[in-house]
Amino acid sequence: MQIFRHIPTQQQQPCALAIGNFDGMHLGHQALLQKLNETAKALNLTSAVMTFEPHPREFFAPETAPARLSSLREKLEHFAEAGVETTYVCRFNRRLAKLTPQEFIQNILRDSLNAQAILVGDDFRFGAMRAGSVLDFLEAKFNLISLPQVDLDGARVSSTRVRSALATGALHEASVLLGRPYSMSGKVVHGAKLGRQLGFPTANVHMRHERPALTGVYAVKLDGMNSVANLGVRPTVGGISKLMLEVNVLDFNADLYGKHVHVEFLHKIRDEQKFDGLDALKTQIALDVESARDFFKK
Repeated sequence: MQIFRHIPTQQQQPCALAIGNFDGMHLGHQALLQKLNETAKALNLTSAVMTFEPHPREFFAPETAPARLSSLREKLEHFAEAGVETTYVCRFNRRLAKLTPQEFIQNILRDSLNAQAILVGDDFRFGAMRAGSVLDFLEAKFNLISLPQVDLDGARVSSTRVRSALATGALHEASVLLGRPYSMSGKVVHGAKLGRQLGFPTANVHMRHERPALTGVYAVKLDGMNSVANLGVRPTVGGISKLMLEVNVLDFNADLYGKHVHVEFLHKIRDEQKFDGLDALKTQIALDVESARDFFKK
């Protein structure tokens, strides 16, 4: 997959273009990308995606923006797996935010990207003050495909619904909405080695999610290996300002430093909590490990 970290100044190969934030890559997003590939093939166009970094709500109101489900790298991996040929990572800044719908269509979609077909969700809004809608694409004579919402159990599949399921520990519901277990990926980095001192060595996975959708202790799989993970701020040992993902791989002691790993969240064991000292923490970690082992026996 070809990746552009900017909008090219010269016209590209004619493309079918799907536009959106695609946070989490849930079933609705997957349906849109499947239709993108079908459309591109039918019209002999390149399949392309435009996504935004940061999320527009992070740009306008960072303090109240929703939790991130996917890092940029994770989104790009999902696009590649879906068979997308080109991705444009559109830097969302004040200049872009000020474009009228007509300027966005002419300057970016037509002049720069040579988009021939546009694929969006039926509620898609764009341009300054979110003034643009699918009607603007129709008036601009695009080959427009506006996909209706995907419903599950009588309610719309959305990133908001996935976040809600993760926040309440409903991991099975989240996995159904996503079509796969919720996961995070990152590079294993050196930490304080506290887990090793307590008898439970952990792989510290570098977090790209500044505001993740879930915290606590979980039964997980790290690259397919049964594990138990803590995602939080470690309140018992003084606390940290940034969340950490620490994973203890069961019955495994090889060196993972520097490896890029994939962590799937399968079952919530408990919320993170503060204990009265390291001995109490060590006792609880042992119980967490047994809870994870019991889960994987089912």
